[in-house]
Amino acid sequence: MWRIAILISLLFVTSPALAQDNAYTKIDFDKTCTIIDQYEQGLNAVCSGYTGYPILFSEGDLRQMVRFGHVAKLGGQWESFGEFNRANDTIEWRLKDKKPYAAILRYFIENANDNGEYKKELEGQVLVVSTVGTHENPTSCVVGYVDARANKNANKLSQELADTKAKNFTCGKEKPEFFGKRGRFSGSPSSYFE
Repeated sequence: MWRIAILISLLFVTSPALAQDNAYTKIDFDKTCTIIDQYEQGLNAVCSGYTGYPILFSEGDLRQMVRFGHVAKLGGQWESFGEFNRANDTIEWRLKDKKPYAAILRYFIENANDNGEYKKELEGQVLVVSTVGTHENPTSCVVGYVDARANKNANKLSQELADTKAKNFTCGKEKPEFFGKRGRFSGSPSSYFE
């Protein structure tokens, strides 16, 4: 019996999946965000993130973009969706040795009907996986997308995408793609390549 217990404990210690960890933070505009600049249709803000890794929030024309970590340029390439959208306030940080290498954030896509009217039943939900900027590599960009309405295991798929692609993803050279099934409510992502 004790041999089985030892084998099970060794499996848990050596499993690469268990080397990964996660943490959750929230974007709180009232308490932890500082607006850097504001203009007629939007703003840029820096918010508290995970233990020294800030969140860079941008909004323009009812579309939002969020980047993570140490980013050299607050401006730069816009990555969002063509449709009006809003980001959720909860971020999942994927960690290795207590350092984040990816962030997962849910976006709500405000799809319209044929008359151009927003309808709740047409709303998309997409989990966006992004890299986290470091002092050594001060860039953050979208790695890929998981359609949360089309995939029952969307959270797990987004974690898998983060764990397998984010660490070695090259912003500006590699193109973000959908992971898993993509349904008709997933919107039109904009990226470095469009």
